[in-house]
Amino acid sequence: MHLHQISAENFLMHLRHWIIDCYSNFSIHFDLYAYFYGESANAIKIQIWVTLIANLLLSLLQSSLERHWSFSGLATMVRIVLMYYLNLEKFFNQPDADLNHMLAEVSESPPQESIF
Repeated sequence: MHLHQISAENFLMHLRHWIIDCYSNFSIHFDLYAYFYGESANAIKIQIWVTLIANLLLSLLQSSLERHWSFSGLATMVRIVLMYYLNLEKFFNQPDADLNHMLAEVSESPPQESIF
């Protein structure tokens, strides 16, 4: 039977069965609990989309930098400095300058008030 002779309803049924079969084979060969936080199809879709968006943002950052960074090195550094308010492009082009500035701010002792 050729593909053009299958009805649309029959095709969709076969497609659904194929998707379910692929998902079950994937879940058998890979421990989903080790890679995903949820096991429902919606949770896995959301996590895959978030990962794709994060990879796109990291790729855009990597392409805008003058200094060469490996993707994994850049991802690690972004993870480390993510909670700090800083200009990522400036920081990754000259990491030593911002790091020295941050260390200088931390090393300054707070002013001590005299008790007299």
